[in-house]
Amino acid sequence: MSEGTDDFGLVIAGHGSRDADGTREFEEAMMLLKQRQPDRVITHGFLEFATPTIDEALRENVRMGSRKIVMVPGILFAASHGKNDMPVELLSVKPEFPEVEFHYGGPMGIHPLLLKLFQERIISAEAQSAQMIPRHESLLVVVGRGTTDPDVNSNVNKLARMVEEGMGFGSSYVCYSGTAKPLVADGIARAAQMGYRRVVVIPYFLFTGILIKRIYSAIDEVQPKFPDVQVLKAGYLGVHPHVTDVWVEKAREALVGINSSNCSLCKYRTQIVGYEGEVGKVQEAHHHHVRGNLGDSHTHHHETEGAHSHPHTHHQHNHSVDVGHTHGHSHHQEHSHVDEHKSAVKLSSIYVPHPIEAESFQLIDANYDWSAYSSGVKAILQRLVHTSGDFRIVEDVFFSPTAIQQGVLALLDGAIIVTDVTMVQSGLKRSLLSSLELTTSCLVHDPETHLLAEASGLTRSAAGIRRAFLQHQNEPIILAIGDAPTAIRETLRLIQQEQWKPKLVIGLPVGFVGTRESKQELQECQLVPRITNQGTRGGSNWAAAVVNALMIQAWNQKVLGPPTKELNSTSASQPPMVYDEA
Repeated sequence: MSEGTDDFGLVIAGHGSRDADGTREFEEAMMLLKQRQPDRVITHGFLEFATPTIDEALRENVRMGSRKIVMVPGILFAASHGKNDMPVELLSVKPEFPEVEFHYGGPMGIHPLLLKLFQERIISAEAQSAQMIPRHESLLVVVGRGTTDPDVNSNVNKLARMVEEGMGFGSSYVCYSGTAKPLVADGIARAAQMGYRRVVVIPYFLFTGILIKRIYSAIDEVQPKFPDVQVLKAGYLGVHPHVTDVWVEKAREALVGINSSNCSLCKYRTQIVGYEGEVGKVQEAHHHHVRGNLGDSHTHHHETEGAHSHPHTHHQHNHSVDVGHTHGHSHHQEHSHVDEHKSAVKLSSIYVPHPIEAESFQLIDANYDWSAYSSGVKAILQRLVHTSGDFRIVEDVFFSPTAIQQGVLALLDGAIIVTDVTMVQSGLKRSLLSSLELTTSCLVHDPETHLLAEASGLTRSAAGIRRAFLQHQNEPIILAIGDAPTAIRETLRLIQQEQWKPKLVIGLPVGFVGTRESKQELQECQLVPRITNQGTRGGSNWAAAVVNALMIQAWNQKVLGPPTKELNSTSASQPPMVYDEA
């Protein structure tokens, strides 16, 4: 936006509160707004219950030199106050200053920045609980202000549904602090009877006040009546840069005559909670498999020619998107390699190594006595020697009695491979993943993982492991940890305290702080199959090498049938399996 268009005075019109804490928070937000917009003339006024009044704020803005003024309602939704009372205040002052250009902005609504802040408040509330309850066993209760305007009330339902789906809640429920039904006390009581282990109650309010305190009091009254249900209080939006930034954005929109539409929250254009990776995603048809079933015999031919190549045309509006908080990685890219697997070449027989790779393993095989190791152990150890360039690693690696068998069986059963960092994920063989139809998951760069880490005092790697547990605890999992000792520690805590049972834990982080100790703790944990090593050596490439060795064994077993001896046996060895390139 040009400098001329951005030269305007800003008036924030607040509702006002009988509660001194509410007025104080609004004024704190105004101080933050002025800090973030130091060169702009900014004033504020209240519709009722507090001073200065809105007309006084408008006159003060003119007195301070503004010749173009935008008044933005400091409210979330425009009911009668935003649609009638506040505009009337502006119109009553306008005739006094014919030389001044006045504009009126839209309400804050369901803005992506507010959605992100809303998400942070939910994650912070969950982090305060010692109970590890997955989202699908939690009910989200969103409390709205409540008005006589059904359009405004319906926005609360829209917000609840978006966050429910974006964050993976089992369901959502809406109640109101007044005017609309159900009211808070009744709504929370009903929510507690819906069969969920946890109910997360969050008000969609800007600042504290009488109504917020009434909401939290209602929670305190309901909780003892339902001792088997955990009811969490999540914070309202509060004083935050996201709030002040939305005010400024609404003012700029008003200057150029933009009216926000539903498309502003389209997941293909804007980062929305839970769908951050779908911005700019190519539109794909999902019904091509049934198209033409009523007799169009030539349809299938056309579907195979570029049916998935058309962009999402409705949303190509040349809007810039801020993706900085993902550190250059989209959520879609970090979460799964499954789309890449679809394009990888699938194997038709046993895995055949590249000639250079084959020569390397011939040298590894010839320069060490492998007679004491079974084919399964030997395959992993040789791959670690190849990865590290060091035969001494052989003496440091620990295998629990059934680790290899359990790992191979889990891969054949379609286990999800969860990694602590993307380097492990990136080191996995795509052709093997594709052939075995496996999915990988790495949540370390996911925006919600960052929020959980901050709220819980965890490292991002440990927070990623915790989120993997909450998302996949009832699914077969192989954990491959190659970077963070804290990821091992969080894994062990979840195994010991939450009865998590991954099919196999591979723990081979590298480093000097806590690395040796975490791997020793993993070795001593007898609750899960595990592969680890001693000392400070390790790394993402080591963890990926172990998974690759297991996938080779799983694929060859699928092609050739099961081996005749136990894979973990340390007795006489079997002929080695076929190896792949690095």
